[in-house]
Order: sequence, then structure tokens, then C-alpha cells
Amino acid sequence: MRTEKCQGRLTVYFEDPFWVGVFERIENGKLSAAKVTFGAEPKDYEVQEFVSRHYYQLQFSPAIKTDVKDVKKNPKRAQRDAKKQILEKGIGTKSQQALKLQQEQNKLVRKERSKKEREAESDRLFEMKQQKKKEKHRGH
Repeated sequence: MRTEKCQGRLTVYFEDPFWVGVFERIENGKLSAAKVTFGAEPKDYEVQEFVSRHYYQLQFSPAIKTDVKDVKKNPKRAQRDAKKQILEKGIGTKSQQALKLQQEQNKLVRKERSKKEREAESDRLFEMKQQKKKEKHRGH
């Protein structure tokens, strides 16, 4: 029996004019990401509350294959790496690719929906014109 690991990471950074959080999830060697806009700078307890309440409602992007390194780290090294990540600005390129893919998919869905709405509106207007024509013609 083989068990798979699931890793997660949350990066909160300032993207003018809002604070943004990027959730990264690695399952079965595939990375998917979700982006959340916080607005004002969130406190630690607010982030923790958001994760506990809304994590399962997040819309994660389609998964992208990635390499997963399973390495045991010295605690001091892990602390230095965490500090370095805090000082770095932005998010990982794999996460950016995943978010871009999700954005493109949302764009296609939005275009399709607006096209259907536009066609329905034009059909409705056409039917109204036809009805008006029939009503005008009826009196003669």
C-alpha cells in the first residue's frame, strides 16, 4: 500500500493596492494554485481563520506537473529559508503558470456565457418586433 503526500503553502504579499494570498497545493507530483485578495493587510489570526473557514471553497487551478523533493532539513536551515522567502517578493513561476491557466479557463467560460446572453437578448428583441408587427397588421 502506497500513501501519497499532500503539501501546501500559503504566500501572502502586497500587490499594489491590495494584499494577496497564493495557496499552493502539491498532490501526487502536481502543483495547483489559488489566489485570494485580502484587501487590507491581514493579521495572522485573520489568515488562520480564513484558511480554516474557506480553504475547501477555494478554486484551485488545473494541476501542473512538478518535481517534489523529499529532503529532511536542518531546523536552522528551514528557519533561514523561511526568512529568505519572506524577504523575496512575489510567487513561484509554477504557481504563476497554474494561476494563468485558471485565468484563461475562466475567460473562456465568461466569453461563452456572455455570447449566449447576447444571443438570447437579440432573439428576445426579434420576437418583440415580430409580435409588434402582427399586432399592427391585425387591425386591417
